Amino acid sequence: MVFAGAAALIGRPIFVPSQLARTFYVIVGISIGGVVTPQTLGGMAKWPVSIILVCIAMACVTAGTSRYLRGVHGWDAQTALFAAIPGGLSQVMVMAAERDVDLRAVAIVQTMRVVILAVCVPAGLGLFGLAGPARLPAGAMAIADAPFDLVVLVLSSSIVGVSLLRLGFPGGLIFGPMLVSAVLHGGNFVHVNLPAWLANAAMIGIGAVTGSRFVNTSARLLGSYIGAALGSFALSIVVAAAFAVAATGLMSTSVSDLIVAYAPGAVDAMMILALALHLDPVFVGAHHLARVFVVTVSLPLLVRWIDGKTVGKI
Repeated sequence: MVFAGAAALIGRPIFVPSQLARTFYVIVGISIGGVVTPQTLGGMAKWPVSIILVCIAMACVTAGTSRYLRGVHGWDAQTALFAAIPGGLSQVMVMAAERDVDLRAVAIVQTMRVVILAVCVPAGLGLFGLAGPARLPAGAMAIADAPFDLVVLVLSSSIVGVSLLRLGFPGGLIFGPMLVSAVLHGGNFVHVNLPAWLANAAMIGIGAVTGSRFVNTSARLLGSYIGAALGSFALSIVVAAAFAVAATGLMSTSVSDLIVAYAPGAVDAMMILALALHLDPVFVGAHHLARVFVVTVSLPLLVRWIDGKTVGKI
């Protein structure tokens, strides 16, 4: 995204065919749903109070950040909403690309949040001695060992994604595959996922789509976006931290687990941190899984609600 954005800023032509972009969305949706396991679903049932609390925290982060961007920086309601959604970068960018919003603003605010969290959280935990030695996850079943599982996963995910797209469901091409993949993996029906290189290629493709929106962006406008990104990040981290502190009084879980579980960052980045910092991956994964699904399900509803309010004003 940075490379394509830089090229667009200096006037180079950047273009990704729409059908190829839609393929990227389906691939990313399947990959996101693949993080669900029977263990993380069991974790959601094991810590209901904390799971509910993290969902409330993310709702407060979204509401507060959106109001800040609208009131302080004068952004329109939909752009502010997409930029305020905590984490779920891929889903947010896909849905935002389908709407009449300032995709450059959304991309900068969302990316700054992910980068700052990915750098500051492990550095802070390490500084205070809360991080442990790294441990790597066990390898998944190879595709060659279960080719039928892969066919079922890809075919069913694609059918649901295209069906939601034709029904006009916002972000259907990523939400549908994500939901199908989550059900199949969480229910222990399939045991394979798409190859990492394919998921990475799709994310690179979505980055190129996003970066292409930076055409005709001046340095002054870019600076204002960065200011909005830093301000909204500060607000979101304060709100999330307040809920994490409240959770420490309700649970006996370690502070480092709670910090990573409540951090409003991308689920893949937070899970990598949980593994690298020797935290409880099931606890962290259950919280971020709940957050991602709440965000993905509620975002289309919020967008339609805002559309209705806009039409009502007209």
